[in-house]
Amino acid sequence: MANSHIGSSFDDFLEASGTLAETNAVAIKRVIAWEIQQKIEQEHLSKSKMAKLMNTSRSALDRLLDPNNTSVTLHTLDNAAKALGKTLRIELS
Repeated sequence: MANSHIGSSFDDFLEASGTLAETNAVAIKRVIAWEIQQKIEQEHLSKSKMAKLMNTSRSALDRLLDPNNTSVTLHTLDNAAKALGKTLRIELS
C-alpha cells in the first residue's frame, strides 16, 4: 500500500522554486573538484605542477578546484582530465 503522507520529491521542490538547475550544477562541480583534488593528492602534484600539466594558470586551477565556482569551461575540464590521464565524458539524460 502506498504511503499517503509522502509528497513530491526534493527535485520537484527545487524545480518549483526555480533552483534545480543551479543546485545540480553546484553538486556536479563539487564532485568534479573533489575527484580532481583526490587525484592531485594521490599523484603528489603541487598546484603549480598541475597547472603546468594543464597548460593553464594556477588561478584557473584554483577556480577549477573551488567547489562553488560553476563557471568552468569544458576546455579547462578537458585539460584537467588529460593531465590526470583521464577522459572527460559529458552526457545529457
